[in-house]
Amino acid sequence: MNASLTRAEFLRLCAAFGFYAMSPFSAAQSANTSQPMRRRPIPSTGEQLPVIGCGTYRGFDIRSQSGQDWEDCAQVLRELFAADGSVVDSSPMYGEAEATVGALLEKLDARNQAFIATKVWTRDDAAIQMQRSLDLHRTDRIDLMQIHNLVEWRAHLPTLRQWKEEGRIRYIGITHYTASAYGEVEAILEAEPLDFLQINYSVDEHTAEQRLLPLAEERGVAVLINRPFGGGGLLRRLLREPLPEWASDYDCQSWPQLLLKYALSHPAVTCVIPGTGNPRHMLDNLAAGRGREADAAFRERLRERL
Repeated sequence: MNASLTRAEFLRLCAAFGFYAMSPFSAAQSANTSQPMRRRPIPSTGEQLPVIGCGTYRGFDIRSQSGQDWEDCAQVLRELFAADGSVVDSSPMYGEAEATVGALLEKLDARNQAFIATKVWTRDDAAIQMQRSLDLHRTDRIDLMQIHNLVEWRAHLPTLRQWKEEGRIRYIGITHYTASAYGEVEAILEAEPLDFLQINYSVDEHTAEQRLLPLAEERGVAVLINRPFGGGGLLRRLLREPLPEWASDYDCQSWPQLLLKYALSHPAVTCVIPGTGNPRHMLDNLAAGRGREADAAFRERLRERL
């Protein structure tokens, strides 16, 4: 490597050749940890939530509480909490992810640092599955319980409200990730008092900004963003391309950081939860929660670039 290269120049070369955060510079340097993680309020209470969290789909679906995968997930959570992040999102649909999160939070003695979000995903008794989620997370209270993909939402919502009144869950919400369900999501947001909406939003899947994100903002509903790296192999394709020259204007040194700042650029968005079981990726993602904030002009610029 030419010693005269700056870190930003080196990372752009890495991106150009398809390497993801493969740099001799530490990921902690890239994340600029001297700056605090930005936070945004949960509208229903004003509680401040860090803007970058961690999704557990696939990455935390591990059966053995030993080995490299286990240690990697432990390090993911260490990096998240060390950067002042807190949101860890899971679901009974994600295999062993809830059990992995619960065991690691106990191992790391980090329950108080975590904002645990999970889901109810069943056509049977919601209370049975939710109790199992509490048991797997090794806690007596879940921070956010969401109805996964609207499955049996009419039947489950009264149970979630009852548990919230009892203090067993702090917030309630709904989730989805496909545009075909947006009409039903909109109708629920208009009719039901909710604390959270989890929805997909990215540079190549931005339909949610037409109605759902403005409606959530109008209704005082916090928004978690899933699939921030888009669909159809978008991120894999971008990693083979150089970063835009203007990326450094927004303190971005990788494509994942650009895509995460894209999601965060919408004022309705509270937190983005990219999924990973890779500590290096977690560190890179966390950098998107610092530095210059993106805005509508950033969104247009990135769309034009793609």
